[in-house]
Amino acid sequence: MINENDILDMTSLTRAQIAAIAEHEHITPVLAAELGEYMMHIHHGPQHVQQMICDDIAHALHAGDLGKARGLYATLKQFIAEHPEALRGNG
Repeated sequence: MINENDILDMTSLTRAQIAAIAEHEHITPVLAAELGEYMMHIHHGPQHVQQMICDDIAHALHAGDLGKARGLYATLKQFIAEHPEALRGNG
């Protein structure tokens, strides 16, 4: 039987990237994994995922949560390194 970990592992996204999507969209990690994987395969989808992570960073900074902002920044850096098509102008 497929469990939550199996679903999260079947995507092209890391757990941290999935968590950022889940937080941004206020959905469960499984739904975020499905949404994120879908978005990685549509036109400008990777840019939208990048924007979600950037929005989460801005929200954390606005809330004064520097630790969370730093973690999300690391997530963003890894996302861009793994998915350079997410950079604006590359798609």
